[in-house]
Amino acid sequence: MIVTIDGPAGTGKSTAARALAERLGFEYLDTGAMYRAVAILCVEDGIDLESDAAAARAQARPITFVDGRTLVGDRDVTDLLRTPEASRAASLAARHPGVRAALVEQQRVIAAGRNIVCEGRDQGTVAFPRAGCKFFLTASPEERARRRQQQLERAGQAVPFEELLRQQRERDERDASRSVAPLRPADDAITLDTTRLTSGDVLDQLEAHVRRRMD
Repeated sequence: MIVTIDGPAGTGKSTAARALAERLGFEYLDTGAMYRAVAILCVEDGIDLESDAAAARAQARPITFVDGRTLVGDRDVTDLLRTPEASRAASLAARHPGVRAALVEQQRVIAAGRNIVCEGRDQGTVAFPRAGCKFFLTASPEERARRRQQQLERAGQAVPFEELLRQQRERDERDASRSVAPLRPADDAITLDTTRLTSGDVLDQLEAHVRRRMD
């Protein structure tokens, strides 16, 4: 069974997806890490993030996950993925149809024949339109920026709240307005506003929905 969890940054979908997969005994696929990995390699090599060269890079270097680490070929890029710079670069790379096509193809190969929770921005609409259970998480812009600030502070990075809110709004606009796979809930997705919910509350609701589908 494939479970998809989509939504903008800061809604808690990564935390929820990992925990849900663990509770269900499913595998977990972090598709955002795939876009970040491609973007990081392009930036390092001076490749235009919205170019055909970026798409070629996405096609040429398979991305795998081993023991919670993200590998591009044999290179472990995990520690480079969660910076604000990686987030902005990934959002730009994700606008290119060739990048998205290459990574969606890899996602489908990874998920084939598995019980897996797939988290991202187009999992229920594009990558897995026939998924057994689909979710779309939302939260207020202010709460999402607050969560991001706390996440960065735990990693030793201090970024002003207003700057994070501005970056977030810009990324939301890019994600929602891109011509390929714009961010939106699938028609059959269950939408959950996490603004006033604890991570435990979110997890309980997701698990309850999935188990009903599994019965």
